[in-house]
Order: sequence, then C-alpha cells, then structure tokens
Amino acid sequence: MKSKLTAIFSCFTGSITIITRSACILFLLSTLSLSVFSQSRTELLFTDGWKFFKGKNDASFAKDFDDKNWKSVKVPHDWAIEGPFDKEIDKQMVAIVQNGESKPSEKTGRTGALPYIGEAWYRKTFQLPGSIKNKRVILQFDGAMSEPKVFLNGVKVGEWNYGYNYFFIDVTDQLKAGENNVLAVHLSNRPKSSRWYPGAGLYRNVRLIIKAEQSIAQWGVSITTPVVSSTFAKVNIKTKISAPGATLVTTILDQNGKQVALDSAKTMFGNEADQNIKIQNPRLWSPETPELYTAVSRLYLGTTLLDQVTTRFGIREISYQAGKGFSLNGKVRKFKGVCLHHDLGPLGTAINIAALRRQLMILKDMGCDAIRSSHNMPSLEQLELCDELGFMFLAETFDEWAKPKVENGYHLFFDTDAEKDIVNLVKATKNHPCIVMWSAGNEVPDQFGAEGVKRAKWLQEIFHREDPTRPVTVGMDQVKATMASGFGALLDIPGLNYRVHLYDEAFKAFPQGMLLGSETASTVSSRGIYKFPVVKAAAKTYPDFQTSSYDLEYCDWSNVPDDDFVLQDDKPWVIGEFVWTGFDYLGEPTPYDESWPSRSSYFGINDLAGLPKDRFYLYRSRWNTAKPTLHLLPHWNWAGREGQVTPVFVYTNYDSAELFLNGKSLGIQKKSKATPQNRYRLMWMDVKYEPGTLKVVAYDSTGKAVAEETKVTAGEPYRIVLDADRKSIAADGEDISFVTASVVDKDGNPCPTATERLNFEVKGAGKFKAVCNGDATSLEMFDKPTMKLFSGKLVVLVQSTDKQGNMVLKVSGKGLKGGEIELTSK
Repeated sequence: MKSKLTAIFSCFTGSITIITRSACILFLLSTLSLSVFSQSRTELLFTDGWKFFKGKNDASFAKDFDDKNWKSVKVPHDWAIEGPFDKEIDKQMVAIVQNGESKPSEKTGRTGALPYIGEAWYRKTFQLPGSIKNKRVILQFDGAMSEPKVFLNGVKVGEWNYGYNYFFIDVTDQLKAGENNVLAVHLSNRPKSSRWYPGAGLYRNVRLIIKAEQSIAQWGVSITTPVVSSTFAKVNIKTKISAPGATLVTTILDQNGKQVALDSAKTMFGNEADQNIKIQNPRLWSPETPELYTAVSRLYLGTTLLDQVTTRFGIREISYQAGKGFSLNGKVRKFKGVCLHHDLGPLGTAINIAALRRQLMILKDMGCDAIRSSHNMPSLEQLELCDELGFMFLAETFDEWAKPKVENGYHLFFDTDAEKDIVNLVKATKNHPCIVMWSAGNEVPDQFGAEGVKRAKWLQEIFHREDPTRPVTVGMDQVKATMASGFGALLDIPGLNYRVHLYDEAFKAFPQGMLLGSETASTVSSRGIYKFPVVKAAAKTYPDFQTSSYDLEYCDWSNVPDDDFVLQDDKPWVIGEFVWTGFDYLGEPTPYDESWPSRSSYFGINDLAGLPKDRFYLYRSRWNTAKPTLHLLPHWNWAGREGQVTPVFVYTNYDSAELFLNGKSLGIQKKSKATPQNRYRLMWMDVKYEPGTLKVVAYDSTGKAVAEETKVTAGEPYRIVLDADRKSIAADGEDISFVTASVVDKDGNPCPTATERLNFEVKGAGKFKAVCNGDATSLEMFDKPTMKLFSGKLVVLVQSTDKQGNMVLKVSGKGLKGGEIELTSK
C-alpha cells in the first residue's frame, strides 16, 4: 500500500452456500436418506430443536443431564431481551472517561438494565446418516455472546472469547455417524463487560457444513478486481484447496443467472489456485446500482465433483487519494453514513433479516449510503443485505485494545486474540463489495503514548496482510494526543470522532491529505417531545428524562448536525461522515446515565421502534437528492401555551418557504450562511401558539409554490389507525411485518401527544412477536401484548408461522375505536 494512498483498492462479496429453511432442517436431521449427503457440500442452519438453561457452569451439562424443564428455543436467540428491566442488574460506580468524566458516579442503564449477565447452556441433539463417514463436518458460529465453549458428545471441541466474531470448528473426529449427537454450548457474560447492551446467547446463526475430505477450505475463496473499466474487468480469484491433483473450474454468473465467464485453473501454487478472468462490459456495483455476480467454484478429481462453493461478489473500484478524497468507480463522493449498534430494538440482538432489511430501507429513504458497525464485527446477514441494497460499509473490530474502558472488556483478550479475531473477520467477509474500509478500533485509551502507536501499526499490518485492497482507520477522539504521538499519522485514513474544532489542525498535522468523520454529531432527541425555550445547549436534562426534538441538544463532547454539514460541504478533504447513530439502541442513555428509569439511547435519527424523529428529515433534506423533503415541526397541540413563543422549524431541500398560521402569513424564510442552523434549516423563532392549522409552503428557485405540509391541532383521541411496512410476508416462522399503530381524532387528525394503552391480538397464520414505542424511559416489556403509546405512536411486530394463510392483527384501547389489519404469509 502506498504511503499517500494513491493506490486503488478493489474487492467483492461474501460466499453463499445451500441453506435449508428451519422447517426442513428438523426433517433432514431426523429422517434424512443417505443419498442426500452425496452432494458435494451441504450447509444447514441449526435453528430448531434447541434447549436452553440459564445457570451455573456445570460441566455435566455438556453431555448427560435431565433437560425436561429446560426451555425450548429457536436460534438465533437472545436470552435477556424478555427482561425484566432492573436498575440493579448492572449498576456501576464508574467515571466514563470517553465522556470527559473524572469522578465515578452511579450508572444504572448503561447496558440496558436487562439481565444479560450470567452463565447459560444451549443443547441440541441431532443425527446424521452413516454416509458422512467419508465427509468432513464443520460447525460454524456466526456469533455467540459470549466466551463460548463448545462440546460435542461430552468432549470440548473448541472455544472462542470474542462474542462478536465468527469462528468454525472441525468436528469430524468427534461426530457419531448414524447415531444421536449431543451439541452443547456454554456461554458466560461477565458484569462490567460492555458500554452498551451486548445481548446474550446464540444470537447469530449456527451452521453445520458437510463437505468432502478433499475440498475447498472454509472461507477459502478470495475475489478481487484489480482492473475495472466500463468495457471490461479483470476478476482475480484465489482458492485454497486440499485436493492434490484436482482441477478447479470456476463459472461466473451475472445477476440474472446468465453465464458470463468460464475458467479452469491452469496452475496451482501450493494449496492455492490463482485465476484471472475477464468480464466483458461489467455492471459495476455502487449504492445506486448494487449489481452482483456469482462465482461457482467446482473442484473435480477426474470427472468426480468433490466440492462446490458459490460466492456472490460485485465488481467495483475504490480509491483514496490525497487532494481528491474517496472515489467509487472513478467518481468522487462523500460517505453519507450512520453508525449502528447491533441490537434490533424490541428483538434484542437476535438476528432477524426482516428487521435488518427494514432498518436499511428506512436509511435508504433518508439518502444514507454507508454503515459503520459500531463497535464490533457485523453479522453476515447485515453485510449480505448491504450488498443487495447498496450500502458502503465500514467494518469495525474492537472497542478496546490493551487498555480497558470497562473492567471485563476486550482488553482481557487483546494480546492473545486480536490477531485471530481480525483474521476471521477478514476471511469471512472480504468478498463483500459493500465493505470499503476496515476499522481497527474505536476511541481506544491506547491513543496515548508509544505503546499505542505500536499496537495501531501491528493491527493495521494484520489487515494489510490479510487484505491489501482496503484501507484501515481508527475512530480517534483524543486527536491532540494522536497528533503528538504519531498514532494518527500512521493510519491509512485518520478517523475523527467529533472534535469539529480540530479538523483544520488535524488536516495540517496528518500527512494523508484527508480526514474521515468516523463518528459525528451525537445529537440527542426524543421523538415528538419538544422543550422550551428553544436554545442550543449541551448536556441539557429535564425532569421527565426526555430530550428535545428541536435538534439543538447534544453532549459536552459532541455537537449538532449542522456543524458537521459545514465541514462536509466546505472542506473537500473531509471524505464523509458516520452519524452517531442511525437508530436508538439499548443501553448508554446519555445524558441520563445517572437517571432511572432511562435504559436506552437518545442519539438515534430513528427511535428504538424504527420510527423517524424530526432529525431524520434534516438529514434527508441533504442526503436524498432524488426526492423532495418538506417537514414541519413541532406538532401543534399545545394546550396551555396559548400566546407563548413556540418556534417553528422546517427541514427541506427547497431554499425558501412561507409559514402560515390559521391562514395568516408569518413570512418567508430563506436559507443563508448567517449561522450553521440558518444554512440548513428554515426557522421562525417568534411564532406565538394559537390552536388551529399551521402550514408551510415551499418555493422553488423561480419562486413557484411546489409543496406544502400542515399540522393541525387535534381533538381527543378517537380511533386507532394501523399501517404495515409489508402486508405479505414469508411463511417461514421468521419473517416479520412491522405495523405502526397511531390514534386520530374524529376528523382523522393525528393525536401527537396521545399516551393511551393499547392491547394486541393476532389470529390466524401468525403470532404477536413484540412491541416498542420508542420511549427510552419505558419499563414495559417488549414481549407482552400491551403497551402505552409514546408521542401518539408505537410499532407492533407480527411474525409468521410455518403455515401459509391470512392473519389478523387487532388493536384495542380503552375509549378508542379499535383497529384491525389483515396480513398474509406465503
């Protein structure tokens, strides 16, 4: 890699193998005929048939025990999400150094106040036919929280420390063909081991892979594109195999399944085949055109097919150059990104593709084109969806290195595990075209001193060794220290977390010729809650433990969005930003770390239920250049504020707009550079509240009225309204429809302050899964079919069963006309 990053980085996507649906797996593992495993390779998801027990570390649980009273669960599974919330669960006396604290104080909601701490066992019995005696059998864990120890038939076959990493174990020698096999996994979550809700259990998929003795290595296919143009691309495929004398044949298919290339490996280099294949007129991958190809790698001994692996990839070229910044396929662009923690709100950390897809579609509508996995390794499903939907990805590794942030954090394993954790991350994910950069860490205390510089260099070189096609960054908050030590100068890409006042100084000090806003804003707000007077303020708190949706409140160490917008627009050497955060997450309830009840974040552009806050439209007005944005705030139900100043903001990608209250014009506002807020928002600061109709009319550059939005003072709540993100879902027992419930008055006007309790019932081919209202102070459990509205809304999750058919969600509330919606599973 060239020191000034004038090199071009290219790469592709992750591998896909045959994955059987959960309903079929149970059949396969119990009644499978011997001929099924004559296939070259089979991959099964171990979803059903698990028993779960939360308790002590008893070694006998690995093999023989009475589990009749254990709970039957499906994996992925988060044992803690059902609660209850309890301030005593992870109460800590601690000073959060990252937040500038010097004296310890009591923190009660830092890890979500959910019961993730403790030990637990998962156990599954399965049987495979005698034909596997000539096969190799691998168990792959996509993530297990945490410190998993794996036993097969009473024998410990492997372990891993980092709960966010993927790992696999060859269990061929311990497996009993044609007999019952007992798989047991012990997990241990220590107190004071995280700065957010980490979840608990086998929260990602467990896979069983059966392949030939002579085969392609697990994660053994590596695809890059050293040459990319509009007329042709050179695809390089390196494949690690264990089959002397075998022939490797690779077929490349386009997105429609049409063959576009065929190549047989001409030369073997030890245990690796190296193929260079030309693709004519390639369709390039980008967020706007997420075109994907599939490489089918077939390994033959004579005419016998030994193994087959399919790898999905994209053809794209990435470049980072001083004075030019980041380019994708030859076009300069800036990252319009958000940071995401791994929990899925009311589902906890258990992976669910429908929930992940919904998050990404919401972000897509906002104009977001990049994701940073914070502060851990992403799920394979998230990366696959980012490939499909078109999101660039900054894949992160650790929140700690050798120096601790929390007592039982990753620093306990850093010296022994960091290298193997990075190796597994890169090997498992390097073919994903969405990944455009690696992050070796986030705000690590090791930013100070020579030892930290050495660690940064060591980690970066591991990434370079495993993947020379992508650069490496670190999210730095101690910018002055990294200037002095050389820490920031050695990174491929210097990443700044906040510190907007140091951007110019850092750019002059660092030699890379560019800076990345690796973490920006950390503005706080509660959906639909507005506080007065409206002033820009740091660390502002209120008796109700909410924050204001005027989007002017932030932390002592952070800033409002507009401060970052100025840097992105005015500094060509700033290559983009990753906003903290795209969605609220469980834990870290800043600025209420010391307050109870407060158990989830306020940083999200969308709330914990996935409902957009006002800030969503501020970002959309900048990022979504394909569609118009016109958003008016606050709501207009302010009984008791008659005659009082109630400022009105408009977030829009139009330059000017006129505000009307009950038909009277309150004037036209135009964007200006007077302040960062005037540059990106239209603000009427002197509006005095009176009930009625608030309307904004937007004008285009010629002065023509082109759009309008109104807010009406609503009457008493009267009727429940339901709106589903999808009315048709898959009958696989996993798919989810997210139904937004709100209330309106007799005239159909939304009631933005409603807090009525609603009750939920699902009949037919579906079931109630969870509910969330986005209130960070709510202690109501997600898995109970009742919850209060927050700011007039909540979201109900309806999950399919394995049966096709119709289902009906009925929602009721005292004194309200009930709502009903019909959904279908196919």
